[in-house]
Amino acid sequence: MLGAGAAAVVAAPALQRVMESGLGAVADKDPTGLTGLLPNGGGFRYYSVASSVPRKSAADYRLTVGGLVDRPATYTLDRLRALPQTRLVRDVQCVTGWRVPETPFEGVRLSALLDAAGVRPGAKAIRFTCFDGTYSESLTLDQARRPDVLVALRMQDKPVAHSHGGPVRLYVAPMYFYKSAKWLSGITVTDSVKPGYWEELGYDVDAWVGRSNGRDDDPTG
Repeated sequence: MLGAGAAAVVAAPALQRVMESGLGAVADKDPTGLTGLLPNGGGFRYYSVASSVPRKSAADYRLTVGGLVDRPATYTLDRLRALPQTRLVRDVQCVTGWRVPETPFEGVRLSALLDAAGVRPGAKAIRFTCFDGTYSESLTLDQARRPDVLVALRMQDKPVAHSHGGPVRLYVAPMYFYKSAKWLSGITVTDSVKPGYWEELGYDVDAWVGRSNGRDDDPTG
């Protein structure tokens, strides 16, 4: 019994990776969203609002920063990796109710990219677009400058997997997880908040955990 228990402990991480990979691959081609009802070993659900999402490698990934800025920029994955990195460990809270405790994220503070771009007077918000071709999100400029908002390159101490929104995703620690846009490809500084994909369908634009969407979950940050 002890031997079987020890073998299970050793095998558990590998089995979880297989489960994550399998569910992620299925969800990537599931326009119904039904696979999002199935938890994997890590507690996450997989959501995609597109019928399929292209994969981006380090060679072909690009992140653009533009809009109301003085110095528009395009970042490769290597260029993002070369910037100072910040690591945060917070609970992930989905507005549908599931929660994954103490999840590490690591990446570049969004405020650093905004400072490098030189935000112009009159700017009030940020619009995020994604290379799935469908999803979008937004934050006010003050929200975007918080130190717990990252352009994340790593999740759970490994590169962000495609099924988790990689190679680069947004991570907004104190808000419900729909604000942490996956497959991030564009950061556009705007003069007003433009509601994102789920906000157009009725979700709150300001999505603070425990203080929005009619929920009372414990704060995550």
